[in-house]
Amino acid sequence: MKIATWNINGIKARHDNLIEWLKQEGPDIACLQEIKSVDENFPRDEIEGLGYNLETHGQKSFNGVALLSKLPFDEVNRGLPLLPYKDDPDEQSRFIEGLFSIDGGAIRVASLYLPNGNPVDTEKFPYKLRWMERLEKWAKEKLEQEEAFILAGDYNVIPMPEDCYNEKAWEGDALYRPESRTAFRRLLNLGLTEAIRSTNENDSTYTFWDYQAGAWPKNNGIRIDHLLMSPEAAKLLRAADIDKHVRDWEKPSDHVPVWVDIAA
Repeated sequence: MKIATWNINGIKARHDNLIEWLKQEGPDIACLQEIKSVDENFPRDEIEGLGYNLETHGQKSFNGVALLSKLPFDEVNRGLPLLPYKDDPDEQSRFIEGLFSIDGGAIRVASLYLPNGNPVDTEKFPYKLRWMERLEKWAKEKLEQEEAFILAGDYNVIPMPEDCYNEKAWEGDALYRPESRTAFRRLLNLGLTEAIRSTNENDSTYTFWDYQAGAWPKNNGIRIDHLLMSPEAAKLLRAADIDKHVRDWEKPSDHVPVWVDIAA
């Protein structure tokens, strides 16, 4: 069973690429980020025509996440729960989760678009860190229930120096600030498995290349798209990889798909 994540950077701009990728790779579940569309305007017809069930959590012009699944949805939840003691209502559409029946049980898959956090001297960076705290709380609760789950998406976090082409170029950036990386490690330390690093130890393993300064042909990339797996999901892991070739397509997203194959 193939579960993938892809920040498509706009469903309208990347619709044809998405359809081609779905036809070529045929993931059973696909998590999309930055759809940049309200729910009612999301182009469903061709996706559903390929046999996918579709659930979105959209927002006009910004953010937005979606789940595409060949399996029926047993449950769908939109939005990451707040921290009542410190959070105001969150109007940004960054989290959607679905529960699916598989052989021997069920698996929960979440598509997330974690805040960028830049500039760090604005409210955007504390918002990023609060959002990560909320995600940690969600993960803790699901781990206590011993659920099989996968947190898939654009984390906007570069975990380690080997996950960027030039560490010095990212010093001070919200994606590489110690606070962001520490919050990411706290997630892992709950007992989650980071799929790509558990199967690939190579440096220069990237998922994002900026549109500027020839980043793609120079391979000046970073790795910020991750799939974190609970122990119950990780024991099903058979393979994980990155569809790097998609970055070379016409009118590409600056991100590429990342996927896992699990025994289910």
